[in-house]
Amino acid sequence: MVEWKKLVAVSDVLYGYPFESSQFSEDSAYMPIIRIRDVKPAKASTYYSGEFNEAYRIKKGDILVGMDGEFNLGKWDDRDGLLNQRVLKIKGKDGFCIDGYLFHYLGPVFKKIEKETAGGSVKHLSAKVINSVLIPIPSLSEQERIVGILDTFTAGIKNIKEQIAQRRKQYEYYRDQLLDLEGKDGKDIHCWGEFCEMEKGNGVQKVDFVDEGIGCIHYGQIYTHYGPYTYETNKYVSKEVFDKAKKASKGDVIMTDTSENVEDICKSVAWLGDNDIAVSNHALIIRHNQNPKFISYSTQTSSFFIQKRKVVFGAKVSGIKPGHLAQIKIYLPSLSEQQRIVSILDTFEASISNLEAQLKQREKQYEYYRNKLLTFE
Repeated sequence: MVEWKKLVAVSDVLYGYPFESSQFSEDSAYMPIIRIRDVKPAKASTYYSGEFNEAYRIKKGDILVGMDGEFNLGKWDDRDGLLNQRVLKIKGKDGFCIDGYLFHYLGPVFKKIEKETAGGSVKHLSAKVINSVLIPIPSLSEQERIVGILDTFTAGIKNIKEQIAQRRKQYEYYRDQLLDLEGKDGKDIHCWGEFCEMEKGNGVQKVDFVDEGIGCIHYGQIYTHYGPYTYETNKYVSKEVFDKAKKASKGDVIMTDTSENVEDICKSVAWLGDNDIAVSNHALIIRHNQNPKFISYSTQTSSFFIQKRKVVFGAKVSGIKPGHLAQIKIYLPSLSEQQRIVSILDTFEASISNLEAQLKQREKQYEYYRNKLLTFE
């Protein structure tokens, strides 16, 4: 049996300060300031150039909690920074709790509180709720044992994430070197309108999804689920809906034509499955006689982004018209050269996918042992 105590009795809780936004800077020579969006993965993107109260200084190892939106928990792992408003710092009191124990225990606690908190589109964590949080307090030696085990898993997770980030940088470098327009032979530079036909998808909505049926791709999943290519869909529609919908065939590229940000406009997935599939609105079906993976990879390059940014329209919701896409230029070498480039980029994709699978497995292991070690009768 362990004793349960209020969080505020075994730790010091500090609420952030409303620092003057006019003093915010992008210059990293100043002190990092931690806002809600910086809690996870606990990395600052803004700096504070003004004077500040030392009471709001945070140090490496401090535990942070976001109090608006998602109640994320993070561990600060950088040089000294400042605690902005609506961010909470928690530090264990000597003789009661070590910080590592609080970090591992409180993550699921605040996620449960977030789920149970009433609110509209943005939820708010109140001081009243924080003051009511109870946690089990095993002996300090037991806390250290638990933290030692769980830190091994979190260190492994961090290492895999760093490998993924590094591999993505390598992939982006080689992708741009191989596909960007600069330095390429002029005879291999073409406009999209020269090699493909475009048709707007239509006839599929989220309410049409069924558990079993004919494959479909909804534009929303292109942002969140698919990579540059796929052989199967994760959503299905009935034959009745399929018959009325616009369809993509093997080798077609499906591209979003609407988004809330410019980055996601023209995000593409090459359909490589054998059967036709239904395609929703807010997506273009690109029909062509080129290598489908090559076309999809080409929409990720810096040169493509620069060109599309010039023709995207809209404010809150951005879009691109087929006629404007048709004018964008693309490097289009022979099919044999396209396949050579695709093979190189596929190697990076496979490596990243393998690391992501390892990450999921390690995260599952961490969750299993965290629940096992931190469940007290």
